Order: sequence, then C-alpha cells, then structure tokens
Amino acid sequence: MRPIALAAFTALTLPLAAQDGPAMSGPEFEAATTGRTLTFSIDGTPYGAEQYFAGQRLQWSFLDGRCLTGRWEARGRQICFTYEDRPGETTCWEFWAEAGGLRARVAGDPGATARYTARETDGPLYCMGPDAGV
Repeated sequence: MRPIALAAFTALTLPLAAQDGPAMSGPEFEAATTGRTLTFSIDGTPYGAEQYFAGQRLQWSFLDGRCLTGRWEARGRQICFTYEDRPGETTCWEFWAEAGGLRARVAGDPGATARYTARETDGPLYCMGPDAGV
C-alpha cells in the first residue's frame, strides 16, 4: 500500500464516513499541504513522511533516507497519488482536516478502522543521494 498524506482519526471502530462531513476537496488539500512536510502514522506508529511543493508535486520517504518524487491530483473528493517508482499505479485517499493535522482513509473503504494520521513536521525531508552509503 502506498502511503500518502494521511490523517488523525477519532474512533477506531466506527466507519469514518459516519463521523465526518465530506472529505477535503482538491483546493482544500492543496491549501493544507503545499509548502509543508507531513509525517504519516498508522495507529500511532510513524511509517513515512511527505513534502509537498507547488504544482501538486511531492516527495515521499519511508523514513529510511531514500526519497521518491511524485504527483497528486484531485478526482472529485479523492486525492490520488502517483510515484516515480510505479508510474502506472495510482492510489487514492480521502482526507479530513482536524486539529493538529489530517486524517485519511484509502478511498473506497468506508468500513476502515485503521487510524491514518498526518502531522506537520519541522523542516524538509531527509533524503540521501542515490549513491550514498559505505
């Protein structure tokens, strides 16, 4: 599963759609993310971070120093992501704003109970060059 700008949830046992209004629109997502770096967690455990740039461009890392470039686009109220390592594969999410960050779920999974969260991180991603190492 491709990680992406995810969000903080409230109850784990209720479908997210039952707790919220409509997911964020493309312009709302863009306003909430452009120029920021977000750290993503599943059920409170960090697993990656994404830095958002103008023009719907982004950079993702699994927090291992390796970074991938990508793009996002809005499809209705879904935010869909494509990354350089899988150019023909797109993963779509639904996002909601909440205090301190975003909360999200994989699009089309209204019964999801995993807690995906995204919180703003200080500074840009840490990305090593492709030939870094010993």
